[in-house]
Amino acid sequence: MKGCPSLKNLTFQLTAIHKMNGYNFLELAIKDILRVINPSKEDWSVRFHIIKEVRALVESIESLRGATVEPFGSFASNLFTKWGDLDISIELQNGSYISSPGRKHKQSLLSDVLRALRKKGGFRRLQFISNARVPILKFESCYNISCDISINNLSGQMKSKMLFWINEIDGRFRDLVLLVKEWAKTHHINDSKSGTLNSYSLSLLVVFHLQTLAPPLLPPLREIYPRNMVDDLTGVRAVAEKHIEETCAVNINRIKSDKLRLINRSSLSELFITFLAKFYDICSSASTHGVSPYAGQSEDIDSNTRWLPKTCALFVEDPFEQPTNTARTVGSNQLIKISDAIQATHGILTSSNQNQTSLISVLAAEHISRLVTRASVSTPVIKSGTRNPGANHSRYDLKTRPERKQTPLQMQNKSQNKRMDKHQNDGTNGHMHASTSQKQQVWRPRSQTKVDQIGSDG
Repeated sequence: MKGCPSLKNLTFQLTAIHKMNGYNFLELAIKDILRVINPSKEDWSVRFHIIKEVRALVESIESLRGATVEPFGSFASNLFTKWGDLDISIELQNGSYISSPGRKHKQSLLSDVLRALRKKGGFRRLQFISNARVPILKFESCYNISCDISINNLSGQMKSKMLFWINEIDGRFRDLVLLVKEWAKTHHINDSKSGTLNSYSLSLLVVFHLQTLAPPLLPPLREIYPRNMVDDLTGVRAVAEKHIEETCAVNINRIKSDKLRLINRSSLSELFITFLAKFYDICSSASTHGVSPYAGQSEDIDSNTRWLPKTCALFVEDPFEQPTNTARTVGSNQLIKISDAIQATHGILTSSNQNQTSLISVLAAEHISRLVTRASVSTPVIKSGTRNPGANHSRYDLKTRPERKQTPLQMQNKSQNKRMDKHQNDGTNGHMHASTSQKQQVWRPRSQTKVDQIGSDG
């Protein structure tokens, strides 16, 4: 495919263009977008209210007596925006053991939930997708938040935790995921139903990008958990979860305390620019190579027996459920559409006639652009030569980003979670894990007492 220059040339061009007149226009545009799309306290509260409503509904259903309700997905991993969906898992009572009910049983239980939702009222666009790989009940709340309900999705909950923990290594991961997802939605390539990428795949592509920089921001995920995580979700649930959490805690603390580890100080604009170039290369070589965040490298498909036979246009392996392809819905035509979106973005970013409006319009949807314009009066100017805001989250725009303060999640978990340390409660980084179980504890590295992000102060 033609149209995109090499990674080195692209980075050079954009560095020169965006530092004209002493201002980093792309960094400023990214900061404006993140300010608008980051969830506020109210956005957290609304989702907690929906979870509470679903919990009360489930408690009223005879066939679900004793079941618990747990969020997962982008809300639990804190990778959601103001308008992000809410994923909910109904966990069936099975003593202390991890169970896996059959498809028909899940379909029957979700049918009961569907009837209860209709009877209660106040929920729109009810849709039961019974024949999906994982049966799902979809609806929209009165707060215009789309919700997906599934049964016993413990693997989904643990994957969400994994992504949440990864952000503890470097907080730029979260901002880049939010930016990439917003960009992908703007170009209509973030919709698995239409044959493009789901948000989980995009998050893993960001992980892969940060793993393959020089120096890397993130390690291969096998250095955090050296096994196929879903294989270890057996037996007594508390024991299985504790083993995974403690293994990750030890390894993340080891990675963060490694004084010999090189520091990458790239700004968010630089990380986004290099992400586009790498994403384009991934699409161009998709017929022969797949992406492995577990190994932290691309791999030849013909040499990887786990990935054969090749039946998908793009392969992004799930590092926690190998060899599942998280990009299996992407078709060859959609792969071209994704490459076209990258080239279109590249064209705007390298244009000599660019301005703040054109940059924001290529990165975010129209309603985001309007909100950015309204808020622009209070936006501080980033001058070249100032410390990179994207590399220091503990001091990044604290006054204008409400999610950096203590959220409803922190207040809710403060009294019940004995393992949460001071870093988790004081809102220093504003990153919360959205588990609302009365029994489940939120994991943090036990020795961590303050923000210690690679690329911040090292």
